[in-house]
Amino acid sequence: MDLKTRIVDELTAVRARSLDLLDPLDPDALVRQHSPLMSPLIWDLAHVGNYEDLWLLRAVGIDGVGPQHDDTYDAFRHARRDRPALQLLDQPATRRYLTEVRDRAIDGLDTVVLDGSAPLLRDGFVYGMVVQHEHQHDETMLATLNLMAEPGYRPPLLPPPAAREPVPEEVLVPAGPFLMGTSDEPWAYDNERPAHVVELAAYWIDAAPVTNGQYAAFVAAGGYHDGRWWHPDGWAWRQEAGLEHPEFWRRDGDQWLRTRFGWDEPVPAAEPVQHVCWYEADAYARWAGKRLPTEAEWEKAASWDPSTGVGRRYPWGDAPPIPVRANLDQRHYGPAPVGAYPEGASGVGCLQMLGDVWEWTASDFRPYPGFASYPYREYSEVFFGPDYKVLRGGSWATHPTAVRTTFRNWDYPIRRQIFAGFRCARDAELVHP
Repeated sequence: MDLKTRIVDELTAVRARSLDLLDPLDPDALVRQHSPLMSPLIWDLAHVGNYEDLWLLRAVGIDGVGPQHDDTYDAFRHARRDRPALQLLDQPATRRYLTEVRDRAIDGLDTVVLDGSAPLLRDGFVYGMVVQHEHQHDETMLATLNLMAEPGYRPPLLPPPAAREPVPEEVLVPAGPFLMGTSDEPWAYDNERPAHVVELAAYWIDAAPVTNGQYAAFVAAGGYHDGRWWHPDGWAWRQEAGLEHPEFWRRDGDQWLRTRFGWDEPVPAAEPVQHVCWYEADAYARWAGKRLPTEAEWEKAASWDPSTGVGRRYPWGDAPPIPVRANLDQRHYGPAPVGAYPEGASGVGCLQMLGDVWEWTASDFRPYPGFASYPYREYSEVFFGPDYKVLRGGSWATHPTAVRTTFRNWDYPIRRQIFAGFRCARDAELVHP
């Protein structure tokens, strides 16, 4: 398949995903704000059209629909909580806007040169950026849909696969260097670049994400009421917010229930825990006698091939994700049990490092050595610093196009509505002869 054909296919597929997600909703559900943490869904939908107008039309020299919507759909000018007060396009106008922008983008693709010297067009980078951006907003919209009050959203709940084999508690990652990040992934973002050598001491890392059952033991042991386990800022936040358990959990007699897309159901003990913030993940790790992995430790465990010393694009190799390797693309609208994807194991033996739940790491979001902002500062650079923690690996709601072992996500350490969990790590003890 030539590159332009692939670009058209990717653009078509992501737009179908966006529209299919929202098609079951009535107009009121599209314009209502379901949580002050999230935008009205109709804002997200028009925003991806405006982003495409900016980058696939105006930025590459094609006549755009125009700047009249730029202010309304600029994510940096208006906080999410304030977006319902904006003059938003209604559903029919949003659809017309999306169609007009897309038609111009597809027609204009015939005239652009993708193998030339322009960095924005080389290897179709700007098209990959737009495709990934829309997939990321689809995941954001899924988080919004999960927050809808009764009667809630009603997705098709295809059961995930069962666990297929026992999972070891930990795997040992030996000391030594590995190449972190990428310099040759065509559609990688600026914060994934450049590739650079990182030297790590030996460490143990959990073979799989922490499960609901394991996390429930922390809750039962009084973990939310013992400040010894919590970062000082996290302990203050836990008290201020009244946290007692993961988001969407509630106690019903002797069992935990959770609310998922408007449905109440028992919390499956074998699934990775999700909807915990960084402070909760950090507290659990301390309680368990461990810690969160740094993002370098996470990436080495996910990508490093001990037989060749070369990094892999995905934990299992360079072949693309398929359903037997990872739980991605909202296939099951939730995590699968730990041990469900042995074919997706990394070179060191870690499981489910892509898909299921985003995984909090110990690391602040920082630039790599030699980082260069591209193509705009607001994608990565303005977020660098101690306010944001790095997440890795994608979730069940992440599209395969928008995830790889080098992909970096970030969020505030108090965020719980995102599809995030974690795994733990610990230093390897020195063994003396």
